[in-house]
Amino acid sequence: MSRVQLALRVADLEGSVAFYSKLFGVEPAKRRPGYANFAIAEPPLKLVLLEGAAGEETRMDHLGVEVEDTAQVAAAAERLKEAGLATLEENDTTCCYALQDKVWVHGPGREPWEVYVVKADAGDLTKETGSVCCASGDRETASSATCTCC
Repeated sequence: MSRVQLALRVADLEGSVAFYSKLFGVEPAKRRPGYANFAIAEPPLKLVLLEGAAGEETRMDHLGVEVEDTAQVAAAAERLKEAGLATLEENDTTCCYALQDKVWVHGPGREPWEVYVVKADAGDLTKETGSVCCASGDRETASSATCTCC
């Protein structure tokens, strides 16, 4: 089963976790410093909250489609390329505290979309111990990271 992912950058992570827990009637599936995600069954949604700068309004960070396996990511990448879209593929990348394969594309308004599969949990990954990825698909090393994991 696939599900849509909505990643929001929020100034008040704790307040946002409390709000979305009440809105969807579920607690986060994963919590890490500056990060929370919800695996919502109905409607099928993966909601990702990324801690932003204090005082900033909540904004969309990126959108995604979570799929079940690497073959589906590869098929999506091929389909998107054949449709003439510019793609950026990342395999065995660590993002959102998980090992993932993914392909990125941008919509006409430059909104970033990813099609991805979570291959394994990387529960203790932090900005200090690994690489982080940003919604643009750019990669940065932990020492120079200015964004949290997507």
